[in-house]
Amino acid sequence: MTTDIPASVARPATRREWLGLAVLMLPTVLLALDMTVLHLAAPHLSADLKPTSAQLLWILDIYGFMIAGFLVTMGTLGDRIGRRRLLLFGATAFGLASVLAAFAHTAEALIASRALLGVAGATLMPSTLSLLRNMFQVDTQRTLAITIWMTGFIVGSAIGPLVGGLMLEFFWWGSVFLLGVPVMLLLLVVGRWILPEFRDDNAGRLDFASALLSVAMVLVVIYGLKDMARNGASLMALGAVLLGLLVGAVFVRRQRRLAQPMFDMALFRNRAFSTSVGAMMLTVLAISGAWLMVFQYLQGVLGLSPLKAGIVMLPATLVQIFGSLLVPLLAGRMPKSVLISGGLLLAALGFLSMAQVTGLDNMAWLMIGTVIMGFGVMPMMILGTDLVVSAAPAEKAGAASATSETASELGMALGIAVIGSIGAAIYRSEMAQHLPAGLPEELALAATDTLGGALGVAAGLPPLQAESVLVPARAAFSAALHTNAVIGAVIVTAVAVITGLLLRQRAVPSAEAAC
Repeated sequence: MTTDIPASVARPATRREWLGLAVLMLPTVLLALDMTVLHLAAPHLSADLKPTSAQLLWILDIYGFMIAGFLVTMGTLGDRIGRRRLLLFGATAFGLASVLAAFAHTAEALIASRALLGVAGATLMPSTLSLLRNMFQVDTQRTLAITIWMTGFIVGSAIGPLVGGLMLEFFWWGSVFLLGVPVMLLLLVVGRWILPEFRDDNAGRLDFASALLSVAMVLVVIYGLKDMARNGASLMALGAVLLGLLVGAVFVRRQRRLAQPMFDMALFRNRAFSTSVGAMMLTVLAISGAWLMVFQYLQGVLGLSPLKAGIVMLPATLVQIFGSLLVPLLAGRMPKSVLISGGLLLAALGFLSMAQVTGLDNMAWLMIGTVIMGFGVMPMMILGTDLVVSAAPAEKAGAASATSETASELGMALGIAVIGSIGAAIYRSEMAQHLPAGLPEELALAATDTLGGALGVAAGLPPLQAESVLVPARAAFSAALHTNAVIGAVIVTAVAVITGLLLRQRAVPSAEAAC
């Protein structure tokens, strides 16, 4: 059984471990890229497969649903059968599902293959992160390894639009899914040779009832939040969230009663673990709530083309990469709690800077704000992940890694649903007050609902009347962006205070103490 190794006897990583880190970056880059390219391909596959609006939403959403739902189950499964074994199995399944998605001839087939991609994707992240926990035993080396690993997400997200655009320029829409095949083949060939195996030999059999409860809990909550974000609060969406929370309560109760639980709830007794998980979820919540509106603002309000909007956001991506690589150096020179809290306070200034933009003449406020925000949250995301995986015993690294990833998924869904809904309410309220009279009711409803609806309505009107719709729509969306940015600033400031207090005197527990 793998056990924690005291810092005094921890084995420094060799060239083999660092080469292994390069291998483990492959799935992180791919997953981030895969989440980006499908939205570019959506118009092309819609023209080919002709899905209904409901089917198109499932094509876009089912992948994220399945990843979020299966993370905890796959993380604990890796602790039992071996993290490398699960990673290689997931890579095989991901490659096969990618081929199925690329050559899907119906919307139903694409939805099914995207669901399989999500289940396979759920094996990759907890496996890679938990392997890092075991491969890098020295604290400073592990922090650097997690930094490099997380940089893969940033790079994948940044190159996604470029790679996807090139693929769609020369090939059919299914080609974007085939990007995963050579990557997974390389992972299978090299990973079997260079990656070590770790598992908990004392873990019991996987409890299928607990696994079912875990999947149902997350899937139902995420579904409710997504529906709330898209269609507003409704009895069905609220009922789904409440049902998910009820299933979660049953799951927790079952884990506390089992002699060998699927997920050890005692992990949350560790202050560093529970604080980091909660802080990461709230940070992602704040980011996603504001980030949701940035590209819409750049294109819908400022009138930039998608390419120019991407160029405007490029500095934020580059600074995030630089900031992530700077975190390990700073972590060796100051307490982690100070670095995390200071970074979050800096991110709050970034949010407030975003709230100052009013048009093209002062667009610099938006660029500066996204740069500062991206730089400021990197210590939380990197060191928070490090604290989560290092606070848990090594044999439970899979479950800990899955918890970290699930917190991020829930934070994103909450940010889009809750903060996004507040922004939408602000937009509708402003439009209801300033939309010009005389528009047909159907057009007025469309313009009041979303910025995209207003742009569509204006496109079919004479120039003067179109301008009378666009001016209040842009002002209303600006007000919504400013509101979301201020909410984000308040949230990250609160998280900065919480982490500063609760992580200030953190002592690294032993495996026994954590259990």
